Amino acid sequence: MRDLIITLAMVIYGGICLQAQDVSESEDHPLITRYPGATIAWYEEQAFEPYSIAIGPQTGYKTISDWKEVKGKLTRIFYSIPGARSVSEVHLNYENALNKGGFSFLAKGLNKARNVGKQVGDRTWMGTAYAKNPLPPNGDIPLFHGTSTSGGTGYLAGELKRASGNVYVTIASYQYSETEVVVLVDIVETQPMEDDLVSVDPDAMSGAIDRDGKVAIYGLHFDFDKATLKPESKPVLEAIAAVLKKRPQLKVYVVGHTDMKGTLTYNLTLSESRAQAVVDALVKNHGISRARLSPKGVGPLVPVSTNTADTGRKLNRRVELVQQ
Repeated sequence: MRDLIITLAMVIYGGICLQAQDVSESEDHPLITRYPGATIAWYEEQAFEPYSIAIGPQTGYKTISDWKEVKGKLTRIFYSIPGARSVSEVHLNYENALNKGGFSFLAKGLNKARNVGKQVGDRTWMGTAYAKNPLPPNGDIPLFHGTSTSGGTGYLAGELKRASGNVYVTIASYQYSETEVVVLVDIVETQPMEDDLVSVDPDAMSGAIDRDGKVAIYGLHFDFDKATLKPESKPVLEAIAAVLKKRPQLKVYVVGHTDMKGTLTYNLTLSESRAQAVVDALVKNHGISRARLSPKGVGPLVPVSTNTADTGRKLNRRVELVQQ
């Protein structure tokens, strides 16, 4: 599930602070860094859990009508951010990071002042939104109650579509006091999507290249055991061409990958032939200079998942664009 590992830097203050005083056996999720100066006060991982994402306003007494129900590996991280930070500052920082990371927003809201509002992100709304995903009952997580100087609240819910399974993130921010903001980050990593649900977004592809130096491409279909591109690959080729045309200085290795079926020699040859077929199509049908494209094949040598199951083999069969 690591075809597109995306680290979202906190863009205003940069850098990642040291993890001093974090609760034991906790860590930042590899998908999103902490806000600088934050420490982890509570941490929990659950292997595969249902999770309810509130995406609409409160419509009645402790009632929200609009939800998105998801299932997957759930990671919950509660951060304390001491110092002269405002909830607006923290909330907008995370919003900017998710946006740059290619997430689409399902819901977001910010109320800078102490309130009892029922719109997305308001204080009363927060209590209703998290009732379906309850926090530990011991009271160590002060997300909905603060000091006499407590203030506003903010909420973000985002979705990242990727071939290894969609990722959902919710972020609740709360001005616990004048000198502390607290943040709950919940991350749900779902099961792999079916091939026909993979969408191709040139902007997301370009962003992945900037972040990771590469992007895994799913949706390029070949005849069985051949390097002949099928007609249904056209939208994906068009998306790749759009990235290259928008960035005329970009040069890439076009790298073919296979699963583990067959001999190593056979798969190395097949993967390079398929990479060459992609290059030829981009040159012939989309006007991309051949000098910008270098086909390579690595066969099954760089898997992103297990080769013992169909779902894993499906993820391993891919083409990657790697920035030169």
